[in-house]
Amino acid sequence: MSSKEFAFELLPGTTPNQHIYRLSGPLILNNMFAFQAALRSETVTTILDLTDVPYIDSAGLGILTNSYVSHQKNGCKLLFAGVNERVSALFGLTHMDKIFEVFPDVESAKQAT
Repeated sequence: MSSKEFAFELLPGTTPNQHIYRLSGPLILNNMFAFQAALRSETVTTILDLTDVPYIDSAGLGILTNSYVSHQKNGCKLLFAGVNERVSALFGLTHMDKIFEVFPDVESAKQAT
C-alpha cells in the first residue's frame, strides 16, 4: 500500500467544455471529501487521469460512480485515463468496467470527447 497522500489538480490547458484532473495517491474514505466537492461542481465533460492512483477503496469508487451518474444526468461525460491493473480489477469486480469509459492515457480520452 502506498503511503502517498491523495492530491488532485486541474491541469492547465483545459477548455471551457472539458476539464482534466490529475489525481495522485490512494482515493480512500479518509481523503475523498475535497475531491468529491470538486467533482460535484463539474458541469462539463471531465477526464480523470488516474495514472498515479495506486488503489481506490469502496468509498472512492462510490464517489466515482455518483459523479459518473451526475455527469450523465447533465449531458456530460466522465472519462477515466491511465487506470492501473489494481484499479482496473476493482472496476471489473464491481462491473463498473461495463459502464465507465476507460482510456489508456489522457490524449486518448480527449480524442473521445
